[in-house]
Amino acid sequence: MTNSNNEPRKRFLALDTSTAVLGVAVTNGGELLHEINASGERNHSVHLLPIIEQALQASATTADTIGGISVGIGPGSYTGTRIAVTAAKTLAWAWNVPVTGVSSLHALAWGGYHAASASGSAGTDWIIPLIDARRGQAYTAVFAADGDKPPRRLAPDAIRLMADWVQELAVRLKEAAAEGNLPDTLWFVGETALHGSTDTLAPLMEAANVQALPYELEGRWTGFLAESGLYEESGDLHTLIPNYTQLSEAEANLRRSSEGSLNTR
Repeated sequence: MTNSNNEPRKRFLALDTSTAVLGVAVTNGGELLHEINASGERNHSVHLLPIIEQALQASATTADTIGGISVGIGPGSYTGTRIAVTAAKTLAWAWNVPVTGVSSLHALAWGGYHAASASGSAGTDWIIPLIDARRGQAYTAVFAADGDKPPRRLAPDAIRLMADWVQELAVRLKEAAAEGNLPDTLWFVGETALHGSTDTLAPLMEAANVQALPYELEGRWTGFLAESGLYEESGDLHTLIPNYTQLSEAEANLRRSSEGSLNTR
């Protein structure tokens, strides 16, 4: 397929495997051409490449029409995130196209807010994406709605203890109120079953309208974020790495073991 300049259309192949959902999409200029979101058991390493092939065939996309690859770099599942990042780097090298790593939490926030049908509130809402990180913790951040544009980041991606995070958000709300920027609604989106209960969010409910929306990540938002230009392309594929926000348990144990060995010398 060609455009008016008789040049191949440049599309984005979007991948995200940082959660229980395996998301693959093909986008072009803010338009979704095809999307497959497979949820269930986290066996992404087996299914990712066949699903990529399905999405490319269904959208009549070939290697010469791919202008770039976008991939969710987490935070989220350690193993899951590595699968998409490795696939993106391999395909980018094989097709000689750039790859753009985007925040999986940013994509979750944009998709969750869109699913809430609240995108027309002109930036008066906050969006708090949630991915369970076990032991009372969540991978999370804060974004401000910005109409139909990608949400604006207000706080960095991090792993946070939910009890402490709710208190921090309460402080942020007080500061926003003092500045005359109190959001109309706080939207908690994503894996809200564990971390979005009324009891958990109770300290926030007197200060703002709080809503919790269960939402599973859709691959298109990873592509749309890359197309928006908010994230830079990786000039060197070796520099593209997952954003774990903390060491994995195996890495932490290895570091403790190494430090113990050094201390005994």
